[in-house]
Amino acid sequence: MEELYTLEREVGRGSYGVVFEGQMSKTGQKVAIKRLPCNNPECIELYLQELWVMRATAKAHPHVIALHNCLLQTGPRTLKPLRPGKLPLCLVERVLKGTAVGSKQSLEATNSSSSSSSSSSSSSSSSTPPSNLQTSNRLQDRTNTGQDKSQSDAPQRPATRAKKRPAPNEESQGPQLKYLALWLVMEYCDGGNLNQFLLSTPPDEEQNHSVVLQLSSAIAFLHRLGITHRDLKPANVLVCVTAKGPVVKVADFGLSKMAEDSLSVDLSKQHFSSTCGSDFYMAPEVWGGQSYTAQADIFSLGVMFWGVLERIAFLEEGTTEEQLGAYACKGRWLMPLGEALSENPDFPLCIPMKCKRAPPLPPAPGPHVCALLLDMLAVDPFSRPRAEQLESRVRSALRRDALERRDSRGD
Repeated sequence: MEELYTLEREVGRGSYGVVFEGQMSKTGQKVAIKRLPCNNPECIELYLQELWVMRATAKAHPHVIALHNCLLQTGPRTLKPLRPGKLPLCLVERVLKGTAVGSKQSLEATNSSSSSSSSSSSSSSSSTPPSNLQTSNRLQDRTNTGQDKSQSDAPQRPATRAKKRPAPNEESQGPQLKYLALWLVMEYCDGGNLNQFLLSTPPDEEQNHSVVLQLSSAIAFLHRLGITHRDLKPANVLVCVTAKGPVVKVADFGLSKMAEDSLSVDLSKQHFSSTCGSDFYMAPEVWGGQSYTAQADIFSLGVMFWGVLERIAFLEEGTTEEQLGAYACKGRWLMPLGEALSENPDFPLCIPMKCKRAPPLPPAPGPHVCALLLDMLAVDPFSRPRAEQLESRVRSALRRDALERRDSRGD
């Protein structure tokens, strides 16, 4: 490892892996290096999916995290760089051996993964992603970074959800797998995640507007590539601090799905069935166990945008870090918006949510932005704006609200 990269310090640890700050040995450039222990088929499938999606983005968008390199660790000091377009066959085989033999779903997954492992093209338009096995809900960040900024009086979620899955135990897997791991070398973001960055600074309306526009652009780019993220939340958005302001980067693609034909796919016709994501950002159709599409990403963005624009924060059960996002109230307990709308499609969403905002308070969003948020949070997925429309609609709503505010002041 030291011939290519130098590990400086650990900056994050989650259920699935560890993230280090590091440097490229030759240039001294800072990088983030994520070590993912490959000790069970479910985890490996998530890692391969993340690798495949990050290769597909090809460092082509300023607001999507860039992958510099990927290495496979096969021994205590043995690392093998993976060639573009190739997946490590040993890991693909482990995923396949973890499926139920003989089922139709298993055969489909086997065929998909086999074609993936034999492909030598790095183009997302001609490559097939690795098989997508059914996975459990992931309700905890894989790459939490920065310091704890929780507040003792932040609203909390009742202890009704399952406990977070513990980190896999490498020692229990036997000596032949003890050192098997993937190392993802990515661009380094010095501002932590979006929760940590925004909640550690005074409210800045212009900065908040920039964040939602950047995220709108990133999701439009991903959806154009046929990628549905499926776990959008502020903790999965990283921040680079620049002289011109924060630059946000969508990250963590372990639960993402990528269409086989990214050039001609209509994401509104690509349906998913596995319930996955994080409670407070999941769409009502996901909560209800229904078939869903990429429009679930738009709902997740709506929850994030509402939290960012109004500085609404909460503590989820089992966590100590404040999270930005809107929520519903059920008595004295918090309830995810998607869950509330799944149980009652007529549940009223009060935008702006002034009484729930954490001080110091930014200006409340104007009527045009509020109307857009309501559209993004619509129960009917087809009533939500498509990703390719979102950036222009956000920009238009912000401009119209600014003009009306200026006119009301008589400027």
